[in-house]
Amino acid sequence: MEEQKEEVAQKKTGWQSFWELARFAFIALLVVVPVRAFVAEPFVVSGNSMVPTFEDANYLIVDKISYILGDPKRDDVVIFRYPKDQTKFFIKRIIGLPGETVDVKSSENKVTIINKEHPDGFNLTQPFIKNIGGIDAHTTLGSDEYFVMGDNRSGSSDSRYWGAVKKKFLVGRAFLRLLPIQEVEVMPGNYKQAK
Repeated sequence: MEEQKEEVAQKKTGWQSFWELARFAFIALLVVVPVRAFVAEPFVVSGNSMVPTFEDANYLIVDKISYILGDPKRDDVVIFRYPKDQTKFFIKRIIGLPGETVDVKSSENKVTIINKEHPDGFNLTQPFIKNIGGIDAHTTLGSDEYFVMGDNRSGSSDSRYWGAVKKKFLVGRAFLRLLPIQEVEVMPGNYKQAK
């Protein structure tokens, strides 16, 4: 008789464990899926287009909610879907904003922005740029377009080559660098132009 009670108790415990695990998995899905879809997402840098700011295999957390609530800013480091193949993700720095004209003279490492506030243009200050090169570009951006470039100008495929990025392709901005561990940083690559 005692053996039967023990067996029933074990079965009950087994079912309880199953339902506890199922409940935990359900709650985890309720939390993880919306967070990953709308708030933050991991991203691993692949390639050298953002050297020296980001190295190959840096592990980042991407802030997705900022661009749902507001607009990207100049110099934000963004992760986006490559416009020519949306299965690929790129990381670049925003150089030009909607409605602006961007003039790039790669051999001089000179980027000039023409907009309503600066009809004669102003030159971007980019002290983090070490490798100049690539091709020149002159682009006027549409109302939802951004001009992006890699910090490693000579080793970056960017808006100089394939054009502007529409806002709908932006995934988010680099919010946190977790790896390598000695370079953990909030808002990595953050740079603000002098006014």
